[in-house]
Order: sequence, then C-alpha cells, then structure tokens
Amino acid sequence: MIPLSVLDLVPVREGSGPAEALAEAGRLAAVAESAGYRRFWVAEHHGTDGIAGGATAVVLAHIGHCTATIRIGAGGVMLPNHNPFVIAEQFGTLDALFPGRVDLGLGRAPGAAGILARALRKDLNEAANGFPHDVLELRALLTGEVDLPITATPGLGADLDLWILGSSLFGAQLAAQLGMRYAFASHFAPEQLDAALSTYRSQFRPSPSLDAPYVMAGMSVITAETDRDAETLASSQDQVFVRMRTGKFGLLPPPIPDYRASLSLADRAILDRLDPARAVGSPATVRERIARFVERTRADEIIVSGPIFDPLARQHSLRLTQEALRAG
Repeated sequence: MIPLSVLDLVPVREGSGPAEALAEAGRLAAVAESAGYRRFWVAEHHGTDGIAGGATAVVLAHIGHCTATIRIGAGGVMLPNHNPFVIAEQFGTLDALFPGRVDLGLGRAPGAAGILARALRKDLNEAANGFPHDVLELRALLTGEVDLPITATPGLGADLDLWILGSSLFGAQLAAQLGMRYAFASHFAPEQLDAALSTYRSQFRPSPSLDAPYVMAGMSVITAETDRDAETLASSQDQVFVRMRTGKFGLLPPPIPDYRASLSLADRAILDRLDPARAVGSPATVRERIARFVERTRADEIIVSGPIFDPLARQHSLRLTQEALRAG
C-alpha cells in the first residue's frame, strides 16, 4: 500500500476563529498518527482569513506536542519570505524538540498577494529569483557541507528531511539538480504534473541525503460512506476554490448539497480542471481513484488535502481513506 500523508491548511471555519482552527489541527494530527499516516504537513499562507497556518514553525511546535511519532513538517515554507538563517534556527529548534520527526519543504511562491511584499519589507520578485541560492545556503547551514562564517544554533546537524515543493517545471529541475525529495502540488495545480515528474526523474542527480528520486504528489481526498455524502462534504472546499479563482477569499463555508450542479459553466470549469488529482466518494470510489492516480504518476507517496467544515467528519474521512486502501 502506498504511504499516505496529510496536508492541513489549518482552515478557519465560518462561525469560528484561529484558536479553534489550531486546536482542531492538533486533534486532526493525532487522528492521522493513530490511523497510520506518515507525515502531517502545514502550509505557509498569509493575509487569508480562512487559513491560520501562517506562522508555520509555531504551528508545527503545537502539532508536535499533540503527537508522538508521526513526522511533522512544512508543506511548505515559502523561502522568499524569509532568510535562510532564521529558517535554519526555527527548524533546528523543531528538530531539537521532536528529534527525527521534522520535514522542511521549501517553496518559491510568496503565499499571498503582492501586498505581502510591503508587509514583509521585501522585494519578493528578487527574492524568488534568488531561491536556488537560498536553498543551498539553508542546506549548508543545516548540514555544514559548506564552511559558513556563522553557525545556526539550533540548526547545524539537525536531522531534517529537506524537500523542494513545486507546481511547475522549475521546482522539478531544482530538486533534481540538488538531489532532493520533490513534492508536487497536483491537488490545486495538476496541469504540469506529468511533465514535472518526468523532468525530475530524468534529471535527478544523487546527493549525500538521497540516492534515487523520491516523489510525493498531492491529491484532494475526502471519503464518506457514500459518493453523495462525500461530494456534499467536499462542497466546502469547492466553494473556496471558486472564490480563490475569482479573487475572493473568506472563511471555510458550510457544505451545500449538489453544489456543483448549481454552478455556471465557467465556475464548474474551475473545479473540473482539478479533477485529475481528486478522489472524493465512498471508500470504493476513493480507493479506485487513488490507485489510478498512483498508476499514472508512479508516486512514492501521496499527500492528501481536503478541508471539511465539520472537524469530526474530517477525522472520519482520514480514517476511512486509510481503511479503503488497506482493503484494496
């Protein structure tokens, strides 16, 4: 059975707030651990009312204390928003707190609109251009492979799994050149998935930390007792995707039965383009769709995303998904 991991955006529900979202994320991570998921990742987003995971390292400290064995990590840290030294210290600290359990996924996108650059006092376009250099510097701060004039403490010698995240060929090429693990965000950007994985595998160069390509691909996965029940639960995420593509943001809304049937053709097209990396339905439906996706991508691991308005239904979905794959 292919290993499964969890990507959680720490969604803030309508009628709720960040405190509740963070508490729910901790409970969800504990469920993921007990259900046998390999990793629990949190993604860096900023300036979005419906996402409470912006202070990613702080959130991961909370998740680490709510769990005991599951790997915890950033999926990812948007490195242009930061400097490598600070991230080395933050994730070195996490490794000291939760030794051998920490992943650090690195992304090039800023994780918010252009106004973020003003808030951070940074030229994010210039910072994004320097992403490859910053990745090398961060890796050197953690591994000591290059003699640097300053030491990150904690940081140097931290036992982290480093990943490059991507939704285009750029990240695939960089991960291959540096011999790093590669995670593709196919759950929201599936268009270049096949080309990116082919590029990564064909150009991969072994490194001291990784001797062969390793791919994790994202899927939107929501499992319930019936296809209809699962589609209803997924309508909260569908509403968010439609809002995002039209420049609107907000809190995670309650589900709407038959939501897709109510959409215009243009809005339905927004969702249809995501279907290649979507498994929503009964256990049998989800098992078949994940198997088909794995056959297509030859992924080494799948990371599942899929916010649900009811936290208990989200927990149940994670359990059902694992049970579905074990039954296959």
